[in-house]
Parts: sequence; C-alpha cells; structure tokens
Amino acid sequence: MTKTQDITIFQEIPSLNNALMIMGLDGWGNALNISRGMIEFLIQRLDAEPFGEISADAFYKLDDVRPIVDIQDGILKRLEPPGGHFYFVRQASSGRDLVLLNTTEPNFHWFQFSDSVLSLCRQIDVQTIISLGSMYDNVLHTDTLISAVASDTEILEELNKQNVISIDYQGPTAIHSTLHTEAVKKGFRSICLWCHCPHYLQGTMHFGLLSYLGSFLASLGGFHLDIKELEIAWKDLNQQIQNIIDKNPELQNMIHEIRKAKVRGSWDMSGKKQDKIIQLEDYLKPR
Repeated sequence: MTKTQDITIFQEIPSLNNALMIMGLDGWGNALNISRGMIEFLIQRLDAEPFGEISADAFYKLDDVRPIVDIQDGILKRLEPPGGHFYFVRQASSGRDLVLLNTTEPNFHWFQFSDSVLSLCRQIDVQTIISLGSMYDNVLHTDTLISAVASDTEILEELNKQNVISIDYQGPTAIHSTLHTEAVKKGFRSICLWCHCPHYLQGTMHFGLLSYLGSFLASLGGFHLDIKELEIAWKDLNQQIQNIIDKNPELQNMIHEIRKAKVRGSWDMSGKKQDKIIQLEDYLKPR
C-alpha cells in the first residue's frame, strides 16, 4: 500500500493505455443523484476493480458529511468515512482504458483535492477527464438535455454534433469547475457534463436520464454498456408519472406552464415558477 498527496493506493494496477477518467460526485451538483448514480452504475456494469481511495481527513468536515456505520446485534461491523474510491477497467477491445472516481464533493481544500486527483491521473496515463454533474431546471421528465464545458473548441464542436449544449453561466459553482480549471492548466483534455433534471421529480431516480447519459458516455468513451435495466426501469416509472399527471389537474397545469416557459439550455429557472413546487415522490408508489 502506498500513499501520496492524500490518496492511498492499495492495489497496483497494470499500465493503462490512453485512459479516460469519469468522475461522479455527490453533493451540490448531484440533482436526482444522476452524477453519483451514473458512476455507481458504471462501476457495477463494467466490473470495475478498486485500487485507491481519497483521505477523509484531508478534505471533509466529518460533522457535516458524517461517516456511515453498519451495526449488527450491537457489533460495529463497518465504518465508511466520506471520501472517494478509484476504480479501473481494462478495455482491450477499444484500446482505451477507464478510470472511475466515485466520491463526495469536498468541504474544503478544493485546489489541493484537484491537485491530488490530477497528480494521480498523470501517474497512470489518464489523458481525458469527464466530470458528471446534474442540476434542477425548467425541463420536463421527457427531456434528455445535457450541457457541457470543455477544454477546447474542438471537443465542444464534437459534443454539439451530439446535441450537447455549450454552457453560458455566471454564478456559484461546484468542485467540477475547480477540477476542470486545474486540469486544463496541466494539459489534460477535460469535459464537464451537466444533466438537466425536472424539479418536480425531486426524491425519485430519473432512470430515463441515466439511460441517456450512460449511452452517451459509452459512445464518447468507446466502450460497451448494457443499459437495458435502466430502460426497463424508466418505462415503468414514466408510465407511473403519466398516470399521475392524467389524474391530477394541478400537475397538468404545472406541466403545461413548464412546457410554455421552457427554454432549452437554460438552467436558471427563468421561466414562470410555480407558487407551489409539486414533488411526484408524494404520489409515486415505493420502488
């Protein structure tokens, strides 16, 4: 086991080839758990192997992001501190290996956090970095809208061809922007992807958007990803949502107002807002 710059490497990994790192982060930029949910799905579906972890003490305020414990019959079986884990996936068929980072947005030392992650990327031959984020927006549950920030115009042009919208934004940000800024300084190709989520689905999992994002990432990274499970879950959830809307005039009016006010690519909720935010989790049956 080795430790360097707040990252512990507990398993040696084989030499990677032109690696792509995808990171999902819990926290401020994780609406509907799209960012963290996507990275966890990738780890499971791609049989990713863990090889390192981020120190909790270096970046997290433990009375804010508390450790998770597993206690059984009075015996403490496991304590899981906040932080993050690195995984790798060998992709012999595509010629590009994957590194996956599943983590929580740090409470402090954002530039130190970025430097530690990027130093590891340099050591293991990561060439391109994609961070995943999600935000609430004036969109419908049937929309699949992704916007992006990229390290150069060439990448943006390729993303635009795949219906990804270039971001225009001024305001508070998440750790994604710090990582992206430092990655560009150090010569990495970097992309921040942001999924736009309907605010009325708070408390649920948007399987449709996860399915769309997974398919997009697979195409972008040149790897195969089985998303049938997500597609089936979305078909079921979408039907539930439509049944609820059909029976509820208040929801119908809200959907109608969003449809009227919607401006694709806008995440500032600048359209007409509802006096009352309706959350479909109050109507949906438990999954």
